[in-house]
Amino acid sequence: MRLGGWVNRRRDLGGIVFLDLRDRDGIVQVAVGPGWASADTLALAQTAASEAVLTVEGEVVARPTAMRNAELATGDVEVHATSLKVVGPAETPAIPVARGKGEELPAEELRLKYRHLDLRRPELQANLILRHRLLQRARRALSELDFLEIETPILTKPTPEGARDYLVPSRVHAGECYALPQSPQIYKQLLMVSGFDRYFQIARCFRDEDLRFDRQPEFSQIDIEASFVTQEDVIGFVEHVLVALWDEAGHTIPRSFARLTWREALERYGTDKPDLRYDFPIVDWTTQVQPLAVPFFQNTTNGSRVRGIAVRGGGTLSRKDVDQLTATAKTHGAPGLAWVKRQGEQLSGSVGKHFTAEALGRLGVGDGDVALITVGPDRVTSPALDKVRQEVIRRLAPAPKLAHAFCWVVDFPLFEPDPETGKPVFAHHPFTAPHPEDVRKLDSEPFACRALHYDAVYNGHELGSGSIRITDPAVQRTVFRHLGLAPAEIEARFGFLLTALAAGAPPHGGFAVGFDRTAMLIAGAGSLRDVIAFPKTTAARALFEGAPAPARPEDLAALHIKVVP
Repeated sequence: MRLGGWVNRRRDLGGIVFLDLRDRDGIVQVAVGPGWASADTLALAQTAASEAVLTVEGEVVARPTAMRNAELATGDVEVHATSLKVVGPAETPAIPVARGKGEELPAEELRLKYRHLDLRRPELQANLILRHRLLQRARRALSELDFLEIETPILTKPTPEGARDYLVPSRVHAGECYALPQSPQIYKQLLMVSGFDRYFQIARCFRDEDLRFDRQPEFSQIDIEASFVTQEDVIGFVEHVLVALWDEAGHTIPRSFARLTWREALERYGTDKPDLRYDFPIVDWTTQVQPLAVPFFQNTTNGSRVRGIAVRGGGTLSRKDVDQLTATAKTHGAPGLAWVKRQGEQLSGSVGKHFTAEALGRLGVGDGDVALITVGPDRVTSPALDKVRQEVIRRLAPAPKLAHAFCWVVDFPLFEPDPETGKPVFAHHPFTAPHPEDVRKLDSEPFACRALHYDAVYNGHELGSGSIRITDPAVQRTVFRHLGLAPAEIEARFGFLLTALAAGAPPHGGFAVGFDRTAMLIAGAGSLRDVIAFPKTTAARALFEGAPAPARPEDLAALHIKVVP
């Protein structure tokens, strides 16, 4: 047989040289010995460099029983090489590809700089192979539902999607720019107006914003849109796709997913992307603690409430743990964290003297539990208790109720106040339809309007968002007006959309699954960079090819651009 691959390791045992030959399917042991290989072939094997590319001809034979390797798929056999050729000589690699057990990876920046070597690692190759399978499964799942895959433009017009656009200056239209799409939002709505009632696309999207471990400046999403649908229909389509993706990775996920309103999610978990694998809900204890006259809890005016978490088994948390949880609460805006620990009838903690075992029992705090409590308006206590809850889960490491906890969060607000001006800004994007019961409130109570918007959440991570869209041009103009856009600006920026809607628009809605993040979660990877072939750093730099880079003066001149220091 004939093989080709990279030298993963070489072991010279004197008379016989063993080469571990690696390709994307795995590793096979090649043995080069005097009984079946020429002296020249043996000499070449003795000098084969790590990561050199070889072609090998030889015979597959069973390994002796004592030399079999159960950790390799090919561990019961080896190849006795009769011919060996170096077809790709290799210099000493800048970073190691083969690693021994317990051997740490090089620094991530170094691995990104030598990404061509890092991508040879079996872990990353497995992730990218899984990514391929997930993409094909998504296509099949949507095709089964009669969706059509249609591509939309990459060079487009700036649209308000909540982040900065990447701009592309035009050479032939001086002073004008294209924008790279933050999503295909408007185009897919235009496709619905055009009569393509079920669209999908594996869309490349671009956002010029600060990066995190789960965010990149360019990313892929599974983008869908459908006509003559309700929110329930779209949720059903998305569940079909997500169940198929997890099935591709070997996980059986039941339908239908749990459902929470936005207000319920914030009330019980402090976040709109709750991790439902664990208990520890947030509870309002304002009424129960008021009679106790605890000084820390007295400031319950102007919408402030006393809220907390009854941590079952929290008695094992040390004083140092609680101090660090308190610091977490303060870091995220809370005034602090009061706590009381119950061990039998004995109570301890910063406010333990104000409680009795009976009073704690009314809060759901039993023997061996601890209550973590704070006070303030919901906009303060919700994010603080969300982070405290996450830290409690990390420290106690309880067994999850479910391995895969999906849920839908629905009934988001349509508008939210700008933190600086207090004026309405769209909570998601301005094409989201208001709840039918709240349309009459658009002018009088914009902040009371709910949106027909829905998020899919998995184990505390947002997988994607969607909504039913506005199809009435008059309602769309009203939303634009609330966002502070003048009539002339509305026409200049969105006139083409309003013209299309006025031509007869079917009711429609859609969704976008963040595919990179979904692949990361299914693969169990620690970062988006582990499921993307050529990712950027958190500074939005591509270290391997050195992008971005200064443009040549003549190129800038052709684009009518002058760099100002």
